Amino acid sequence: MAKVIVWNLMTLEGFFEGKEKWNLDFHGDAWGEELAELSKEVGRKAGLLVFGRVTYEGMKAYWTTTTTAEEGEIKDFMNALPKLVASRSLTGSDWNNTTVTADIVGEITRRKAALTKDIYVFGSAEMTESLLEAGLVDEVMLAVAPVTIGQGTPLFKAGAEKRSFTLIAARPLKNGTVILHYGVKAVA
Repeated sequence: MAKVIVWNLMTLEGFFEGKEKWNLDFHGDAWGEELAELSKEVGRKAGLLVFGRVTYEGMKAYWTTTTTAEEGEIKDFMNALPKLVASRSLTGSDWNNTTVTADIVGEITRRKAALTKDIYVFGSAEMTESLLEAGLVDEVMLAVAPVTIGQGTPLFKAGAEKRSFTLIAARPLKNGTVILHYGVKAVA
């Protein structure tokens, strides 16, 4: 059985993007050799990448067109791995190995039972909340960048039910970013 792992970069105040959609300038404050290696490790462990529609559109646009040589291995796995997109408006995709579903909870439930390699959820705050509510998320990995941006989209929605997490690991990087890895405690 696969684990579902939410993996995101965020600011100190909890934003995973800036005020405007896809404003990810703060990623530059987190990125470096250590985070690149961790990203490659995620690619080797992943059996499925999962995105909400908005995150999918940005990821597809970037990873199918980037020519940055240093992103070679990461670009390769982003394009090669199976991808699942949660959307009520899309009906298909031309990005390699991509399936679209309007029933993300049902599809993740099926894939989690069938796969042996981990399922990674990127971005997608609304979908992450749905998966947490359904009890499908096993772990949360956060790269907390040493920066504040004042405004943005929070990863965890205000007003959500209280959730408890168990620290699996905390790893500071040389540039001040901290990788926090938590297990999601079952709701009593």
